[in-house]
Amino acid sequence: MLSAFTKVFRTPDLRKKLLFTLGIIVLYRVGSHVPLPGVSYRNVQTCVDAATKNGGLLGLVNLFSGGALLQITVFALGILPYITSSIILQLLTVVIPRLEALKKEGAAGQGKITQYTRYLTVALAVLQGTGLVATARSGALFPSCPTAAGIVPDGSVLTTVVMVLTITAGTACVMWLGEMITERGVGNGMSMLIFISIASTFPGALWTVKEEGQIADGWFGFGVVILVGFAMVALVVFVEQAQRRIPVQYAKRMIGRKSYGGTATYIPLKVNQAGVVPVIFASSLLYIPALIAQFSNSHAAWATWVTQNFVRGNHPYYVIAYFLLIVFFAFFYVAITFNPEEVAGNIKQSGGFIPGLRAGRPTAEYLGYVLNRLTWPGALYLGLIALVPTVAFASFGGANQLTGTSILIIVSVGLETVKQISSQIEQHNYAGFLR
Repeated sequence: MLSAFTKVFRTPDLRKKLLFTLGIIVLYRVGSHVPLPGVSYRNVQTCVDAATKNGGLLGLVNLFSGGALLQITVFALGILPYITSSIILQLLTVVIPRLEALKKEGAAGQGKITQYTRYLTVALAVLQGTGLVATARSGALFPSCPTAAGIVPDGSVLTTVVMVLTITAGTACVMWLGEMITERGVGNGMSMLIFISIASTFPGALWTVKEEGQIADGWFGFGVVILVGFAMVALVVFVEQAQRRIPVQYAKRMIGRKSYGGTATYIPLKVNQAGVVPVIFASSLLYIPALIAQFSNSHAAWATWVTQNFVRGNHPYYVIAYFLLIVFFAFFYVAITFNPEEVAGNIKQSGGFIPGLRAGRPTAEYLGYVLNRLTWPGALYLGLIALVPTVAFASFGGANQLTGTSILIIVSVGLETVKQISSQIEQHNYAGFLR
């Protein structure tokens, strides 16, 4: 490990990329603590502690923003609008032929899709920023806080417009910072910002476990949470690295006096092919009815039922619905992102075949069969990872930040970043060897 760190800082290009990434991360964290104009910072701080302990409807967004949402800062929305836009564009690519054609055009088409993603991100930032400002003005952002109504002292139209424009500009700035990391830094920029946002909430959440644990003394709960956390990290690493390798053989071709092909490779199919996207989909979908119930007539029977059963993360109805939605979206997302017929066509066009199978339709049917068998354990794994810690930590404080989703994202992004750094180190070592 120490030798790997030494190689990173001894390589000039990699050292510059790493320092540039650290600089962007510092700017992002500074922006996450700059208060929004027109907001009473003192009243916000009075309400944040109680909201953090009790959880609430905005828990997922607050987690992805590194706690900036409840503090109503310039980067309050974080990177979540960009993530939502990317997911929407991926879904629309399957439905809209124009987007599907752009996807097949290579770098130029991907650039167009990226441009559409940016436009949609700004539009979503305006909508979500307006909703956040309206929620803060009405006091519904902190329902149990007596000073919640005074968070936005000036309710004029000009102040509201300035707040919405500032939040939108902050979201656009976060999007730009993420793209700069991808272009000039280390790792995927958007994933790195999510990693930093979630990791920044962990120390405070662990300290809350120690201070407010309800089983024995605080140190016992702290130790239990640490042990469960390590077990989950080991499970996530094991499953995220697991893959089914489908062998592919390419026939030899004679061109002139030279023979080409005849090589053997494989198609790596991951057990968790969908990543963390099904968890985000399921959380967002369950968030909608609770949000509608909060802004509707709270005395209505359906609103009371939704508030009682779908606001607390450890309620049986919430747990069952969350688990079923994760399994459904896992199969749905894999179905739209991996097309067995397209992969089989590419293999056939390149002169390859899977040993024991004919090229074309039999290959596509085999790939679909293997993919369905892999998706089942991957979907069940996602459901368990997302729900078991939430239910297990219900008796401890700080469980709102110590979720399976946060651990899954942190470990996955960490593994991908380490892989990219290792590959760049190997490239430099090979260059030195060839000289």
